[in-house]
Amino acid sequence: MTRPLAAPRPPTRPPLDLDAVRADFPCLDQEVHGQPLVYLDNAATTQKPQAVIAAMARYYAHDNANVHRGVHALAERATEAYEQARAKVAHFLHAAEAAEIVFVRGTTEAINLVAASLGNRFTAGDEVVITEMEHHSNIVPWQLLRDRLGICLKVLPMDDQGCLRLDKLDALLTERTRLVAVVHGSNALGTINPVREIATRAHAAGALLLVDGAQAVAHLEVDVHAMGADFYAFSGHKVYGPMGIGCLYGRRELLEQMAPYQGGGEMIRHVTFEETTYAPPPARFEAGTPNVAGAVGLAAALDYLDSLGRERIAAHEQDLLAYGLAQLAGLTGVRLIGNAPERLGILSMVIAGAHPHDVATILDRDGIAIRAGHHCAHPVMDHFHLPATARASLALYNRRAEIDRLVAGIHHVQEVLGR
Repeated sequence: MTRPLAAPRPPTRPPLDLDAVRADFPCLDQEVHGQPLVYLDNAATTQKPQAVIAAMARYYAHDNANVHRGVHALAERATEAYEQARAKVAHFLHAAEAAEIVFVRGTTEAINLVAASLGNRFTAGDEVVITEMEHHSNIVPWQLLRDRLGICLKVLPMDDQGCLRLDKLDALLTERTRLVAVVHGSNALGTINPVREIATRAHAAGALLLVDGAQAVAHLEVDVHAMGADFYAFSGHKVYGPMGIGCLYGRRELLEQMAPYQGGGEMIRHVTFEETTYAPPPARFEAGTPNVAGAVGLAAALDYLDSLGRERIAAHEQDLLAYGLAQLAGLTGVRLIGNAPERLGILSMVIAGAHPHDVATILDRDGIAIRAGHHCAHPVMDHFHLPATARASLALYNRRAEIDRLVAGIHHVQEVLGR
């Protein structure tokens, strides 16, 4: 189940106090090239609240130890913090139990884990269906599997609004389809995909569903059971947590059937030179020393979101998105890319006569941080016959006044380039 920004529930608490929220994020309080920072690169990574920074500093200052096998006080505290973080993520995603959460480095590793551990059970001729709007992280692992095992990789197309062609899905699903892998929210277009419907069709064909939730978790309430996800992946740094930590949700019965992703300490029951027996999930997939501080920081980030209220965040971000779309749509020479009816706060654009990298460079001199490029989504750019776009992406701490700064910055771009 997802609750898109296009139709948030009416907030039961007062609107966000933007001054107070922004005070929680120390990185926002700075000047860039002599201008107050306007940070609109949130789809690449979000800034971190002081609560996350403090939680990680506190762990390193007082509780730093390796987890699970130590019996001294610090090891016990570190283990408790690590496993509490796992339980926090399970609650955040509405997973049935904490054992369904595997800590990884991020969404990319989570998808590679599934491709390696589940995909190695596929045989030549088995099928994986992906979509035209996927991030490279949900394309390349399946291509590697195709090249190694001879599986068939199929692609569900999208239309020129940036919506998946669900009318084409059933024709792609056969008795050989083993997995459908789909992005929850597009990082290049902002499109929110109907994963519940896709799950229903995939399951009817006997296939599993993997959802790339990297862009979605900071903006949508996610219920992995209600949406029918068999696997769900996300990265901590996209949801106001630290880099280097992420999560894979997998249904317990599937994780139990999957072989280890990597070998080493922690993921074993017993090792001899003749044979190794493996630990049950999630330890089976967490070889070596884990990123304990990252897990602690991620838990603090999820607590921070809960403290603000997901409904209030959604209402604020929907207001920003509507305002941004209205302001940019009125600009001469600016073309917005993607027009899905349900979308995240991503404003992807091209400016006539201006390369996106030049746009981003000039905006940077005005203190405005956006992203320019293909956004690790070459097939999306190919669909629209573009080399790149300029992308402004919104978060809970952004204000309407920053959209106004962006609009003024675009005018400056056009002046500098003589457009």
